[in-house]
Amino acid sequence: MQEFKVWAPSAQKIGVKIGDATYPMSGPDEHGWWTASVEQAGPGTDYGFVLGDDPKAWPDPRSEWQPDGVHGLSRLYDQTTFAWSDRGWDAMALARAVIYELHVGTFTPQGTFDSAIERLEYLVELGITHVELMPVAAFPGGYGWGYDGASLFAVTEQYGGSDGLKRLVDACHVRGLAVLLDVVYNHFGPVGNYSGKYGPYITERHHTPWGGAINFEGEGSDEVRRFFCDNALMWMRDYHIDGLRLDAVHEYIDRSAVHFMEQLSSEVKTLSKELGRRLVLIAESDLNDPRVVMPAKDGGYGMDAQWSDDFHHALFTVLSSEGEGKGYYSDFGTFEKLAKALTKNFAQDGSYSKYRRRSHGRPADDLSPHHFLGYIQNHDQVGNRAVGDRVDQTVGIDLAKVAAALVFTAPFIPMIFQGEEFAASTPFLYFADHEDPEMAKAVKNGRRSEFAAFGWDPEEIPDPEDVETFRRSKLKWDEIYEGRHEEMLDWYRRLIELRRGSVSLNDGSPGHVKVRFDERGRLLVMERGAMAVMCNFGSQLAELAHPRDLPLLFASRPGVEIIEGSVILPAESVAILSGEQSRLGS
Repeated sequence: MQEFKVWAPSAQKIGVKIGDATYPMSGPDEHGWWTASVEQAGPGTDYGFVLGDDPKAWPDPRSEWQPDGVHGLSRLYDQTTFAWSDRGWDAMALARAVIYELHVGTFTPQGTFDSAIERLEYLVELGITHVELMPVAAFPGGYGWGYDGASLFAVTEQYGGSDGLKRLVDACHVRGLAVLLDVVYNHFGPVGNYSGKYGPYITERHHTPWGGAINFEGEGSDEVRRFFCDNALMWMRDYHIDGLRLDAVHEYIDRSAVHFMEQLSSEVKTLSKELGRRLVLIAESDLNDPRVVMPAKDGGYGMDAQWSDDFHHALFTVLSSEGEGKGYYSDFGTFEKLAKALTKNFAQDGSYSKYRRRSHGRPADDLSPHHFLGYIQNHDQVGNRAVGDRVDQTVGIDLAKVAAALVFTAPFIPMIFQGEEFAASTPFLYFADHEDPEMAKAVKNGRRSEFAAFGWDPEEIPDPEDVETFRRSKLKWDEIYEGRHEEMLDWYRRLIELRRGSVSLNDGSPGHVKVRFDERGRLLVMERGAMAVMCNFGSQLAELAHPRDLPLLFASRPGVEIIEGSVILPAESVAILSGEQSRLGS
């Protein structure tokens, strides 16, 4: 016996089709729900909904299994049969995390959940505490980033389906690794989502870069909000996911008295208490609005943390001048902005934005920096570059080491992107497999015109729809112990060990970071408790005053020395000094 339910407030009649039989559904109730109990149905049964007089059976918007892809029939999936071995598991506090973002399809040659398990010991040895998966909800085509999810409750078959994801999460927990999942609640993918046939999930009253906005505030929005909240709770309850990263929350348009994010955070806190384990929500937001991470009782939305693009942009633009005056980089490019990001959380906190041509943001310096994630690479900042090049390929390995040192000694929660830690030779490109030839052509041409404006030859831009673009993005694990790759891996291991073992570097109190800089000399010194980080971004050797006679812990390249009260820094180098040296070791 199976009870089928579907929300379709405007439908005149609905049936659930199983095999050759169609069973009429009762409804709608006052909230727009239809129901039917079918004796012959159970786990493994394929089904679809027949709407009105249309004989075609459409997938369930809440389908938990799409074995034949997003266009096929739904299949009933039993969430209770998987044999978990993580009883008593609880994730490490987010404030102490070292996060590793990965894309399942390119993390290993096989590109599956099961093959990712084979690399978990490597992540443990590296010192990672949290693995962040790019979206795994079912999407059309054979490959993609996952941000065009069409069936949000189903796990994509390309990576190994629902049981495959559970095996990966279980294996992570057994090894002490928490799992975060990237989810997309700001739009549906352009192909394969049939929710619009059932109800007003999208509103044309507001628009986003992907078209109409998710209906968080109009007629029927109670059930739309319920759809997304239930989706979030499903990942955490049924798949044992420890937290979610919410894509582009600035595209949520919601003027309700209780914002969708506040509702979601409240429900996640309730689930956390029920399960007896720590659950977190991390937002991607370009609003520079501290309310995103403030508690609801203080007028906030209750997210635990958010990505810090200000820190990334400020750091990248002092590493490289390539983005000078272009796009959102036009608001950065000085050591003053980098120092402000390090000490005030936001570099733009109400100041005028040349990029936006208006004032942007508000102050957040009274918040703990542990509400923010810091990084120099992520899927966007690599994959949205013309040829998917990584930081070391753009600015050289020496400056990439300086950047990594700042990421792991900055006050924010550090995050790295797959392959960054060993200076992977492979790019991470934008790739997609759109089944509609016209859409595929539009994506390809759009990508080329976008970068032509920056001076790129259109023929040099990889075709996102070419399967080779996807294959080229797969990591080459046989290179990690070779030359510069081994050198970078050793540097990252030392930085992660330092971050996890240092009291000073895990201080989340507001206002404790002290930074001084020399704009012309391209020098920056950051002090945090018993730790000092001295960076020379320039091309000339520099001599700086020795801060508080702290001993040298380690340096990014030979030639760093302390001589008669001065620290000598070769070009493009960083020195980390620590009064905690006796406890941390060298």
